[in-house]
Amino acid sequence: MSKLFQAFLTGIFFTFILDFFLFLGVFENYIKLHEIDVYYNILFADHQNIFIFLFFTIIIGYLVIYVNNNKISAIFLGTLFFLVGLTLLPSIGQSTGERILMKRDVTLKNTKHIFRGDIYYSGREKISFYDRDLDKIILLDKKELQ
Repeated sequence: MSKLFQAFLTGIFFTFILDFFLFLGVFENYIKLHEIDVYYNILFADHQNIFIFLFFTIIIGYLVIYVNNNKISAIFLGTLFFLVGLTLLPSIGQSTGERILMKRDVTLKNTKHIFRGDIYYSGREKISFYDRDLDKIILLDKKELQ
């Protein structure tokens, strides 16, 4: 039982580090690029996918603790760290941020206007929205949208 618990904790540890660098790349190369006002911790906490996190936790924990060949574990973890580290490159971080956060060709309405464009980031209370008619990014209050 303790080996199973150790594998789980090891998997959580490595997955958390991978997740941190993934969102760091998105924050540096997508959020800051579009001047979206969001704190890193909120970005990190609000966009977790528990199923993907648990999947990698189990796989990494199993490989590190139960597989007797350290080369396989090292190659697998090294590859994952390399791939996640690529998000620190501006073009890859930006495209990853777009895939995770952006919604294209959206129409939003409030009581006065209809907005057509792209959602760059949907936060807890505000939406950073690129309005095509205005040709700029505007902030919309979620409470005012219909």
